[in-house]
Amino acid sequence: MADLELPESRFERGLLLLNLMTQRATGGVADDAPYQALRREFMADPALSRLLPPYVRTCRDMAAFWPVAKGIAPSWEGRRVQLREDFEPLLSTLEAAGVTPLDDHAGSVLSAFSPEGVDVVWRKAMDRRATDPEGAITSARTLLESVCKHILVEAEVKFRAGEPLPKLYEKTATLLKLTPDQHAHDALATILEGCTAVVGGLGNLRNSFSDAHAPSPTPCKKPVRPTVRHAQLAVNLAGAMATFLVETWLVRADRA
Repeated sequence: MADLELPESRFERGLLLLNLMTQRATGGVADDAPYQALRREFMADPALSRLLPPYVRTCRDMAAFWPVAKGIAPSWEGRRVQLREDFEPLLSTLEAAGVTPLDDHAGSVLSAFSPEGVDVVWRKAMDRRATDPEGAITSARTLLESVCKHILVEAEVKFRAGEPLPKLYEKTATLLKLTPDQHAHDALATILEGCTAVVGGLGNLRNSFSDAHAPSPTPCKKPVRPTVRHAQLAVNLAGAMATFLVETWLVRADRA
């Protein structure tokens, strides 16, 4: 694959795979080498392989795909439309994995604060968002726990092993003067109340959706599976909160 000129981003590589297969399905000649390389890449990722159209998983080369392509639709335009529909789950997932401005800012702040620990958790949360929503939600919770613990340790504030996230956040917020009752301004107090609610909500979301707990054995309850949008929400909220806590700590500790 290193000898092939393939796009850098996974989303663009997914588009290339779609274009190669569309070209072949409509009577054109498509290069077999990039098809095989891209197929191997996506098949090697368990989360992405499940999103591939069935014929990609079964056809190891373009020669095997041509007979299958004939059965997708009788017309070339019909094949184009069907291929686009079949690739939509994969492409939507890959597109959602793109980097956002928050990713860059949070990554810079968290890496400078604790490159040996917190930054690793943040990168894991980002990497999991599009392909492993349950794991991303777990990492989002772990990120906030890690940030709170690092700040409390540096400030020499004691906490118990296994102390729940809401308690860790309460101690951290009190230390940093971020609790609502520490501010007389109504608007700021309201925002800080919202921050407390976000932390509690992330804990509940993690307990309900993430891979940290076994599924409920209750037969009458249908298991709830998180989607990419749930993971994006959890990771973005955790990243914003963690960055805010770290930046506030650096100012309070006169380390900025």
